[in-house]
Amino acid sequence: MKRKLLIVILGLIIVTQIPFAYRRYRLRRLRNTIQQLDGQRVAPSSESEFVDYQGVIHVHSSLGGHSTGNFAELIAAAKANQLDFVIMTEHPQPDFDTAAMTLSGAHAGVLFMNGNEVATSNGDRLLLIPGLSDAVSAGTKTTQEVIDKQRSLGGLSLAAYPADSQTWQTTSVDGVEVYNLFTNTRGINPVVMFFDGLWSYGRYPELMFANFFARPAENLKRWDDAISANNRKLVATSGNDAHSNVGVSVNDAAGKQWLGVKLDPYERSFRTVRTHVLIKKDKALSRESLLEAIALGHCYVSFDIFGDAKGFSFAANGAEPQKILGDEIDLTKGLSLRAGAPLSARFMLLKDGRMLDQKAGTTAEFSVTDAGAYRVEAYLDSLPAPVKGQPWIISNPIYVRLRPTSAPLISQ
Repeated sequence: MKRKLLIVILGLIIVTQIPFAYRRYRLRRLRNTIQQLDGQRVAPSSESEFVDYQGVIHVHSSLGGHSTGNFAELIAAAKANQLDFVIMTEHPQPDFDTAAMTLSGAHAGVLFMNGNEVATSNGDRLLLIPGLSDAVSAGTKTTQEVIDKQRSLGGLSLAAYPADSQTWQTTSVDGVEVYNLFTNTRGINPVVMFFDGLWSYGRYPELMFANFFARPAENLKRWDDAISANNRKLVATSGNDAHSNVGVSVNDAAGKQWLGVKLDPYERSFRTVRTHVLIKKDKALSRESLLEAIALGHCYVSFDIFGDAKGFSFAANGAEPQKILGDEIDLTKGLSLRAGAPLSARFMLLKDGRMLDQKAGTTAEFSVTDAGAYRVEAYLDSLPAPVKGQPWIISNPIYVRLRPTSAPLISQ
């Protein structure tokens, strides 16, 4: 009887593990496809007037109290990922200026910029770039008051966690974090994650992200709606929200780690999602040029874990000077927008948040006959489950405006 019971229990265990074994198989298939795609990359066009710099935004260290990461780990992770820039967003502390104390300037060939993440009295979360010396006081001020002060000092304010508050949509915030890696991970079932880890962590630790990755549909809708409702420009960025604080470890009395597993090291977070910024070739990458490019919306979000997006472009054909994502252009007869990528992709054109057209290839050209905010999302349809049908690239819009008509002449 006992033997039969043991056989039944063993059978149940095997049956419950079949889905996780299959999920591991899917990750292996995904990895192989990504490697195949990497060998199919095409060189970006040399005609662009811009250089593509890749980096990450929304990064924390132990200074802010919600992270265990240190500066050495941050620099090493940025260098390992060949990043061009890292924008720190330290949580403020009442007794010292975290923005002033965090990484800033060039380290190991990577440009670091200091910043803050603050909560306003309206309940909004803002990323302030660069940070404020009195960021801790933001909790006593309205969202607009914080934005106004930041703007008076030449800085940018980005709305973080846009689904958690509606207030930012009625302010003059400069941009919005349309994707946040931490927010995406909050939907993970811990039991499923545990067994996924048992089966897949040793072999595919980074690609485990693919099991829960989802297009940020709600955030994208809020962003599109805010642009349409206010007929304004609003920059989109991604947020790594990197803390490097999820895992288990055994340490000695001096704090030296004997044994441990970290699920969200900086290096893994920096490889998953990035914000690419386009800066004119005649300008070097610097604090000033980086801030200017983000403010102009000359940037796009990419999930580089699935394929290096460097070289993506979205521009108006024939415009002089060149008009790219983030720019405004007059509606003229024969206007067309052209998207390009280093891998063959399906380009979906959206106007004011609604899908208008889609085309496949390494380039795609779309005719434009109406004013509106036009952006593209690129999809690697050759990628299998679990990421089939999920976006690879999310661009900022090109804003097509109606050209003002001249007032009729009135005879005297």
